[in-house]
Amino acid sequence: MLRKAIENPEAVHAGIKATQSLVLGYCDQALADLADADTPMHTIIRRFDVDDQRARALLAGSGLSIEMQSCPIGQLSGGQKARLGMLLLRLAEPNFYLLDEPTNHLDIEGQEALEDELMGDQASCLMVSHDRNFVRTVGNRFWLIEKKKLVELEGPEGFFASVSATG
Repeated sequence: MLRKAIENPEAVHAGIKATQSLVLGYCDQALADLADADTPMHTIIRRFDVDDQRARALLAGSGLSIEMQSCPIGQLSGGQKARLGMLLLRLAEPNFYLLDEPTNHLDIEGQEALEDELMGDQASCLMVSHDRNFVRTVGNRFWLIEKKKLVELEGPEGFFASVSATG
């Protein structure tokens, strides 16, 4: 609902109204906004005002070789797709991140780059993650949805302990 409200600010979704100045950086765990038949190169050029040379440099800097840049996204590994997704997120220059399990397919280097980006941007971020280290590193407010109510927690450790005790 939040994503729909942000992407279409003229419509009110479930009482959520987003300001026109909000620039969304969205990433879901399935990387669903990446079209399997498209190529990384075409995706970058289509979404952003960059030429071929700049697109190739950006993709290479994200760990996608020249060969990977022109193959269908559906043929990339989960980690390669995640690197492309994180590049797209960075190029969107968001002031609000909405992230659903953003570290699922990232290797340690990719996760550290995402952590650095989120910490450096000082942008607002609402995320869902099962990655405890990632939550500890980038989180500064913690909420739990319990019995359809949003409850703010002091920190993540109490929640982690309760999950460990029941699981």
